[in-house]
Amino acid sequence: MAMSSALLTDHYELTMLQAALDSGAAHHRAVFEVFARHLPLGRRYGVVAGTGRVLDALADFRFGEAELAFLRERRVVNDRTLDFLASYRFSGDVYGYREGECYFPGSPIMVVDGTFAEAVLLETLILSILNHDSAVASAASRMTHAAGDRPIIEMGSRRTHERAAVASARAAYLAGFSSTSNLMAGGVYGVPTAGTSAHAFTLLHGSEYDAFQAQIDSLGHDTTLLVDTYDVAKAVRTAVELAGPGLGAVRIDSGDLAVVAREVRKLLDGLGATKTRIVVTSDLDEYAIAALAAAPVDGYGVGTSVVTGSGAPTASMVYKLVAREDGEGVLRPVAKKSVGKPSRGGRKDAFRLVEDGVAAAELVTTAPGAPAPEGARPLLHTLVRGGEIVGGEPLEAARERHRASVAELPVLAHQLSQGDPVIPTLFS
Repeated sequence: MAMSSALLTDHYELTMLQAALDSGAAHHRAVFEVFARHLPLGRRYGVVAGTGRVLDALADFRFGEAELAFLRERRVVNDRTLDFLASYRFSGDVYGYREGECYFPGSPIMVVDGTFAEAVLLETLILSILNHDSAVASAASRMTHAAGDRPIIEMGSRRTHERAAVASARAAYLAGFSSTSNLMAGGVYGVPTAGTSAHAFTLLHGSEYDAFQAQIDSLGHDTTLLVDTYDVAKAVRTAVELAGPGLGAVRIDSGDLAVVAREVRKLLDGLGATKTRIVVTSDLDEYAIAALAAAPVDGYGVGTSVVTGSGAPTASMVYKLVAREDGEGVLRPVAKKSVGKPSRGGRKDAFRLVEDGVAAAELVTTAPGAPAPEGARPLLHTLVRGGEIVGGEPLEAARERHRASVAELPVLAHQLSQGDPVIPTLFS
């Protein structure tokens, strides 16, 4: 039987729910906040991604017959808790940074305001989506900046979990990738799809000549031919011989890519294929892409590095209680004092301070609803109001927001050398 998103959670969420129902605290108002204490080592900024997927998952967060039967059979919770879950509907509010927006340490990326019972159940679901998608988008943003105007195809599906592959393609596109090889991402999220061919296609045929001819006959002269199965120079000559100077592109997947690309460009130009593009792949990351900036390359294909966050597979976001309603109905700040893992209490608001069009600081306040300071723009927007999703938007809107948010950052944000966050987070 198909299940909803409700069991995409940790056992301890239900343990806390049951105990809170028994203690009488379950229906007290509680405010939870998603934030990252730090960015991955050396990163200058992060990118928020996954908000749209959180909203989709929240709409499906229901404990139906299948979910309740599982919990009952495993004796995860008692009957009273099962009765509560059977009618569970999140009826609170959610505020958050819009997808594509940049974030920094301490940014209140998402705020969940509801009863403790309703809000605590969402912790694992929200974190699993935001941590993964933001890690991918943050890495992809660095790659797209390094690539400049050259397009990047996301092609990491074979290097991660099948469901993570779809989410990764979405996050990479949000952060500037031009397309993905993952057809499910195209079908579900509308991400443009693209694909060339593998060495297996060349090896399948009796010769490289036969393989290229078959691909051209089927897909036309504008196709992309993989030229490094045997001898690159010979393959390029064969490709132009068969397709003519109108050959769309060649792909290089091995060797010293900068050196080989120069040789291939010279050869293509000498054969009259001056408009044939060169696409390179082979374990690229932002550093490799930056190193190829001066090479005659027209596009990149990136796989493993982008779907794994280029060495930072999680954004290290946490979901912490920052305010609770006391016995008198007053909402009071609460905070952890754990060594190395402190939190800041209170329901917050956030603004990006901008000076002459350039971001200068992240301002986080404990006065929600107060007017934005002069020269600042609000970062928290209503995503869910009274349990109703009101903050959904097209993926293209998030993609455009990311362009604008990154363009607003100081130039130092784009240095690939290790450093501190490019703007400070100020708490008021």
